[in-house]
Order: sequence, then C-alpha cells, then structure tokens
Amino acid sequence: MKVNVILNPTARKNIAVRRRAAVTSALEAVSLSYRLTVTRTVEEACEQAQLAAARGFDAVVAAGGDGTVHTVANGLISATNNGARTLPLGILPLGTGNDFAEMAGLPGDLRTAAAVIAAGHVERIDAGLVTYWLPNEPHAHGCYFVNNCAVAMEPLVTLESARVRGLLGKWRYVVGVLRGFVRLRPWQMRISWHRGSFSAATYLLSVANTPRTGGQFMVAPGARLDDGLLDVVHAPVLPRWQVLALLPRLIAGTHVQHPSIRTEQTTCLDVESDPPTPVHADGELLCAEARHVRCQILPGKLSLLVP
Repeated sequence: MKVNVILNPTARKNIAVRRRAAVTSALEAVSLSYRLTVTRTVEEACEQAQLAAARGFDAVVAAGGDGTVHTVANGLISATNNGARTLPLGILPLGTGNDFAEMAGLPGDLRTAAAVIAAGHVERIDAGLVTYWLPNEPHAHGCYFVNNCAVAMEPLVTLESARVRGLLGKWRYVVGVLRGFVRLRPWQMRISWHRGSFSAATYLLSVANTPRTGGQFMVAPGARLDDGLLDVVHAPVLPRWQVLALLPRLIAGTHVQHPSIRTEQTTCLDVESDPPTPVHADGELLCAEARHVRCQILPGKLSLLVP
C-alpha cells in the first residue's frame, strides 16, 4: 500500500511538527510505502487529499487532530462523484482532542495506528454536509464534516477556546466553555426536519455524527458513524444556574435525560436564526454569523481505515 501522509505542523498548538520523526518511525516499523507532506496551509492539505488518487496513492493519512481530519476528509469527498467511494482515510492522531479518531475506535499510539493503516481494512462511514447563508449574501457556503456540526453556544466555545493561551487538550476547552458561558445569549431559532418543526429561544444546537466533541463532552451519546442519521441535540434558554449544572452531565452524556433537552434523529435539518448564529464543523469555526444553516447526512460516503 502506498499512502500520502499529510502532517499538519500546527496541530496541538504547534507540537505536532516536533513528532515528525515519531511519525516516520511508526510508518517504517510497519513497512508502509509513504510520501510525507508537511503542509503550510489548510488549502494545501485539502489539495493534497484531492489529488491523491490521480497521483497513484492507495490511501491518504491525516497526521494531526480533528481539524486535520476535517480538512483531509473534505479533500477526499470533494474529489469523488456522487455515490462514489472515497480513497481510504487513515489517521495518525496528533491533535488536542482527537475526538473523531477515538470515537471511531482508532488507537492513540502512533505505531499501533500505523499498523491499522498498513492492514488496509476499510469500512464505509457516514459524513455530513453543512450549507450556510451569511446575512445579506444570496449565495451559500458549505463544507463536509465527519464528527459534528453546531450552531449557537458550541461554536461560541470553539471561538473562545482558540483564544486560550498556555493550555492544551481538555483544559483549553473547559476554559473556552467558561468564557463562552459569560458571553452566552439566546438565539431565536426556527428548526425544521423531516418529522416537523418548532421555534425556540436556543442556547445549544448540536448536529452529531459521533458522540463526543471538545475532548470530553458527550453531547450526542447515541450517535453512530454508520446509521445513516444525524443526531440532533437542542437546549433551550435555561436559567444560568441550570446551564452550569448541566456541564458535568454533558461530560457524562446524561444531559439528554434532562426534561428541557430535546433530541432527534434526522437525515436533514434546517435552522433559521435571529440574530445570526456562529457555525462550526469538526471544531473548525466556519463563520461568526449565519442566518440559515442546513445539515444533511451522506450515508456511507467516507472510506475509513479501521482495526
């Protein structure tokens, strides 16, 4: 198997680039034929993934965190025709949270992860497509996601987490949650899906392909990668003390038992927001203000190298 390894040097706050030797050692230990590219930009990483099949590679490996996986998956999916199988995606986890890799059951150790890639066992998993419209713009923007997409509080936390200095991993996201809580205000949303619609003042709306986000928050504990459905979790405006009380339950995944939390499964979801809402996908902030957001499932779209 010949693989194109795309290493994001800025993953885990620029620590990933220091692990280049460990990455090559892991690949060579399992006798993989590889080309390693240390990318300079998101656009370069996406392009490397798009061109991999034309360049004769059998798989593409994302060496980084959830953001790197997001970028490489976008390149792989955008290079395929409707219904076509993507080139297999392998993951060498080097990120802060590694939510997608862990939720997909992939090993965290580099040598074990390289052995999974070398074994070549592929499963088809779902991906999502998020489309969003900015205020005063008639045309849509969009991208694919593999872990989750969210509006309202969650991307606000993503924005605040990116501003945290001196912390890594789960603690960085926890500080982001606390900062986001201070800035939290309601968004009035109309939410529509195949079984109905409702309008509500909203604090949190997460659309999940896997259970976990933010390194430790089990926002959608029932989500699965291969069920052809998106799991939607909605939290309305609650008293501030209740929001704080829900945070530990978000880690455990028991928040979904709260009487105010609404959960749904769907293949497509539309959200209209006033004021416009921030949007993120796989932890990557897409925009600070969107007036309309649509999420759709793409069943079995992505090929993933798994144990």
